[in-house]
Amino acid sequence: MQHRNRIEDSEFVEKIVAIKRVAKVVKGGKNFRFAVLVVVGNKNGKVGVGTGKAQEIPEAVRKGIEDAKKNLIDVPILDGTIPHESLGVFGAGKVLLKPAPEGTGVIAGGPVRAVVELAGIKNVVSKSLGSANARNMVNATVVALKQLKRAEEVAKLREKNVDEILG
Repeated sequence: MQHRNRIEDSEFVEKIVAIKRVAKVVKGGKNFRFAVLVVVGNKNGKVGVGTGKAQEIPEAVRKGIEDAKKNLIDVPILDGTIPHESLGVFGAGKVLLKPAPEGTGVIAGGPVRAVVELAGIKNVVSKSLGSANARNMVNATVVALKQLKRAEEVAKLREKNVDEILG
């Protein structure tokens, strides 16, 4: 069983988005811990975000990766980009994602770029609106990616064929 997990783990790429030192004030002074925000993805339509907190950074990163693997989502990718425009909102963070033609690349800021690249999207334009907080931006990006639907899914929901949906 152990060997199989290692094979599954190797398909995912991890990226640390933010490391924060957080303090708890106690009678004897301050207790410091590290809070880490991690994104994992297989660069082929699966991406997840997780957080880990521990007294040492490597332990916090390990916990964050575990958490991210529990929260994986599937992202529809169409010719290296997203099927349609999407606005993700999480707290005060808003992230707008727009499909882009081949050769555009990933036009996105730090936290958004990490999520989009690890999802396997090669061409996209994004704009962060509102909060600059890394956690809110990452979560807003995940919300935007969750909202994406393929033409086949929409056609099935509306009981029409794909040609009617695409016009």
